[in-house]
Amino acid sequence: MSAPQPYSSASSDSATAISILVVDDQELTRMGNALMLEADDDLKVVGEAASGEEAVRRVRELRPDVVLMDVRMPGIGGIEATRIITAAHPNTKIIVFTTFDVDEYAFDGLQAGASAFLLKSSAPEQVRAAVRTANAGEAVVEPRITKYLVDHFTSRTPAPPRARAAIDQPSSSNPLDQLSPREREVFHLMAAGLSNSEICEAFHLSPATVKTHVNRVFAKLHLRDRVHAVILAYRLRTPRN
Repeated sequence: MSAPQPYSSASSDSATAISILVVDDQELTRMGNALMLEADDDLKVVGEAASGEEAVRRVRELRPDVVLMDVRMPGIGGIEATRIITAAHPNTKIIVFTTFDVDEYAFDGLQAGASAFLLKSSAPEQVRAAVRTANAGEAVVEPRITKYLVDHFTSRTPAPPRARAAIDQPSSSNPLDQLSPREREVFHLMAAGLSNSEICEAFHLSPATVKTHVNRVFAKLHLRDRVHAVILAYRLRTPRN
């Protein structure tokens, strides 16, 4: 396996471009992803890595805005690398690159701090759009894809009645008690996979108002982003319909 190619420092034209580290143990896959990402002027691949350990080192050296992280690689792998990177470099966004036949890895990646996951079958324009969205700190994946993954897990491990009841009844241990009634409703709709525009329609609210509610939910529950709101909903076994 060839070592990842070195990258020169970004030129002045790409100073404002989103910097990306591509991580995959397959050289041809890395090269293909790098070429695909750099097809747009606002994206700049600053480096590559072929293992989890190398990804951690390269992020420390390059401080990229976004990492496109493969899951199954030699050494510590993509999940543990994601955990280390997000703990040490919270401003670097991680997109886990996976397939539906390894759902567990995708969910573990989100729990480790990744901002989202993408299927390796995603179209190039979807990958590039996801990088931009992750860099902006917003939801990366189409909400219903996230819902599919979470539903897949909750169908395997249904919540006991007591756990469901705890979500809708005041309890000192229920983190949702911090939310206002409207914020709680917004949280439930996010957990159901609805986008901001769909929440606007559901409540007949303006986009700015919904964005304010969403941001307050993030702040009160100490969530990194929208995807981690879905993870919390999974942990609490929030009803999603």
